[in-house]
Amino acid sequence: MASIGAVQTVLEKYATFIGRASRSELWWWWLFVLLLSLGTQLIDGLFIAPLLGFEVLEENAGQPLTLIALLALLLPNIAVSVRRLHDIDRSGWWVLIGLVPFVGVLVLLYWWVQSGTNGPNTYGNDPLSKA
Repeated sequence: MASIGAVQTVLEKYATFIGRASRSELWWWWLFVLLLSLGTQLIDGLFIAPLLGFEVLEENAGQPLTLIALLALLLPNIAVSVRRLHDIDRSGWWVLIGLVPFVGVLVLLYWWVQSGTNGPNTYGNDPLSKA
């Protein structure tokens, strides 16, 4: 899946927790979120901070634009993570293991890098199949 296509797919399935997501869809999405976060932090530091009475790029200036963007992307982040777990035939509830400090995130990363189930599984058809 191409980068733009992956981001579009995640945004089209904004709050869809059913179905499956391929590895490329998940990782292109996370790259998009990272780049968007860096961009909004830069805008916050260069333009918003002075409007709020802080120095340019001041550490304690706050980041309202970044906060709004990340809150807006919270639901699709969870949804694509759940769909990725479905791709390896795991329940989406396993995403909650990420709340366990350090170990939970490592377990999720391990699962997210695994290949998805070939062909249909309990959660739907293979996202990489041409059908």
